[in-house]
Amino acid sequence: MLDPLAEVVTLLQPSASLSKIVNGAGAWRVQRSVHGQPFYCAILQGGSRLSVAGQWPITLQAGDFVLIPAAYDFEMMSLQPLAEGDAERAPVEVRPRDIRVGPPDVPVDVQLLVGHCTFGSPDTALLVSLLPQLIHVRGEPRLAMLVGLVTEEARAQRPARDVILAHLLEVLFIEALRCTATEAAPPGLLRGLGDERLAVALRQMHEHPGRPWTVDQLAREAALSRSTFFERFQNALGMAPMAYLLAWRMALAKKLLRERVADIAGIAQRVGYGSVSAFSVAFARYTGRAPGRYSREGDGQ
Repeated sequence: MLDPLAEVVTLLQPSASLSKIVNGAGAWRVQRSVHGQPFYCAILQGGSRLSVAGQWPITLQAGDFVLIPAAYDFEMMSLQPLAEGDAERAPVEVRPRDIRVGPPDVPVDVQLLVGHCTFGSPDTALLVSLLPQLIHVRGEPRLAMLVGLVTEEARAQRPARDVILAHLLEVLFIEALRCTATEAAPPGLLRGLGDERLAVALRQMHEHPGRPWTVDQLAREAALSRSTFFERFQNALGMAPMAYLLAWRMALAKKLLRERVADIAGIAQRVGYGSVSAFSVAFARYTGRAPGRYSREGDGQ
């Protein structure tokens, strides 16, 4: 049976575009605005605090990993607050990808691996909306092992360093999502997959997007009553079951049209439409363009 999380990650096409080691000393604060770019941070030594717009500040400790799928305004800061009247010091690049923050005459007490990813999918906004706004993982041995490998590679200057680092960061990204797929996750796909009843329905939708699903049929797959299933799905994923199914079908249709692996009739059938006309109407309503035009132009307007 297909794994919805793996499919979402595959469609996102994550890749590491930048990583650097940050050494902090004393009291410091760094504010950033990155316009929706994915941001990650691994705490290698010591501790720090992270404050993201719209979220409660969190304290991070060695071994923690944080992923923000779409970061905007956030700030990283030392555990020791800046004294009133202290000026913020700009980060200093000691050597390529090696950054120093805080007073230069104070010993380093925290080390971070920070970086930005890129998502290659034109459906990034849809797919990111299925993920939590902030993913914070602590106490996961597998993740700690991956962070160690990433750190070792980031510090070294060995051949093919950037290629190895990019692949390791992709695995780290997936492992962080997998660790967070619980019922305690914020609303989105991860919480849905953490609910064993909803996970069955989600896997069925992903494995068989072409079936003429109804809420009643999906509820039966989840072994729940229709009303219970609908409410539980809505609360867990933040959208109704059929809205999720439509969004997923359209994401798949766009991928198939871009790749031109089948004609429009074949694609319509694969994503659950009995005729080209019905598919064309639904696709145009969802994307603003007819399937044929989208196939020719891709995501360029």
